[in-house]
Amino acid sequence: MEISFYHIAKEQFTRILGLLLLVLCMHLSASAQPPDKIYTVKDGKMYIELSRDIPVAELDSFINLHELHDLFLKEFLLKNIPDSLVKRGWEIEKNARKYIAISKPLFSTVDLNNLVEQIIFTGKDPSIDAMFPSENSNIVYGTNRFKNKLPFDVKDSLVTFYLRNNQKARQVMLAGSFNGWSTDNLPMLKTDSGWIATVKLSPGKYWYKFIADGDWMVDNDNRQNENDGQGNTNSVFFKANHVFKLAGHTNAKKVYIAGKFNDWREKELLMNKTADGWELPLYLAEGTHTYRFIADGRWFEDAANPDRLPNEYGEYNSVIRLGKPYVFVLNGFNDAQKVWLTGSFNGWRKDELLMTKTPDGWMLPYNIGAGNYEYRFVVDGKEMTDPDNPVFTARNRADGNSWLVIAPNHTFCLKGYQQAKAVYLAGGFNSFSPDKLLMKKTEEGWECNVHLSIGKHLYKFVVDGEWIRDPENPLWEDNEFHTGDSVIWKER
Repeated sequence: MEISFYHIAKEQFTRILGLLLLVLCMHLSASAQPPDKIYTVKDGKMYIELSRDIPVAELDSFINLHELHDLFLKEFLLKNIPDSLVKRGWEIEKNARKYIAISKPLFSTVDLNNLVEQIIFTGKDPSIDAMFPSENSNIVYGTNRFKNKLPFDVKDSLVTFYLRNNQKARQVMLAGSFNGWSTDNLPMLKTDSGWIATVKLSPGKYWYKFIADGDWMVDNDNRQNENDGQGNTNSVFFKANHVFKLAGHTNAKKVYIAGKFNDWREKELLMNKTADGWELPLYLAEGTHTYRFIADGRWFEDAANPDRLPNEYGEYNSVIRLGKPYVFVLNGFNDAQKVWLTGSFNGWRKDELLMTKTPDGWMLPYNIGAGNYEYRFVVDGKEMTDPDNPVFTARNRADGNSWLVIAPNHTFCLKGYQQAKAVYLAGGFNSFSPDKLLMKKTEEGWECNVHLSIGKHLYKFVVDGEWIRDPENPLWEDNEFHTGDSVIWKER
């Protein structure tokens, strides 16, 4: 696939310049109190706001911290002399009695004709190279939380990573889970305020670090760090695949979004205020996600989204559906008045997923991501397993739930034990339940298909009530009972 890097950059640069008038108008009409000091990247531009009342010592500290000596900010603040700023390409966005605001396009020093050298592609599809592919992980949602700078600039699939300051470094490299932690194939470009590198990424979660003159460092402006389990701390970045937007409510002090994806935690996902409302980019895994907005403590559904499901309070939750739907089918029961679907995928709510009647029975398409699930039907108030699904999670069908695996990627096998009456699979993926996942008998022994996320998994077999490790797997680790669990590592 051929891509004109020059046109991509030119369009981005034109877009940034085109926003200048809008940004100026927004600042002219703003009534908020001026900040004491801000230095960040905003709308693709380096952006500085300073209060005219800032103490001299604090101003000196700000200039030293961000290495801004050549801008002569004191002369502008105290004597209103902007010559040094203008000569270095900065524009004055606000020159008011209480504060000033100046900005400079982030790519002002970049030669657009040579931008092909600055837009970095990893040489392979990042969706394959990513350490956390969305279709094979336990990651349900993710958002970015930065301080001192706005989240990285994102244009379609291109993400511009930005390291503030470090102006004295001779070379800075970007490394992460998206390029196999290579130390030499993602050089960053030096700008007036730091270093940038643009990478093509698909939606998902990524680890990254900067390497300044050979020294590895996390992004100190990123509030989200994570240990990789091998003693290394990495910064975390989520490439969003959905932007939640709420129009209006501009008088609200704070607006949050909460949903099933974050267990309805009320004050976790703070939305960003815009000129005409609020928004928040999020990464969401494939599946069905219910949510609501919370403005100054008041909960309400998304009026702009017609897709909704009833909740337990007699109201409605808005719905986002991602990925391909799985069609649940219950044959027969034509005389039933109502049939509901309930399962681990919707918190076992029995009044949310109403099935549709068909000539042959009942059906319901439901978006559900890769994983292992339990479910039941509720026919006119009476619960039952799926009569057409032979796999259920108990010693008898009446006590169990139907078992569904979306995108199975591993088959557990236990050879022999042909005389056993029942063999169950127990592991971290089903809370080590001894009688929930019945294995299927084969000519060679017993087997069971499951979906495993990337990483380490512990498991055992339960043969007629006796717990045993996998005799074909030499990997195991001790447990609290000192009987050991078998270990399997899932890669990709």
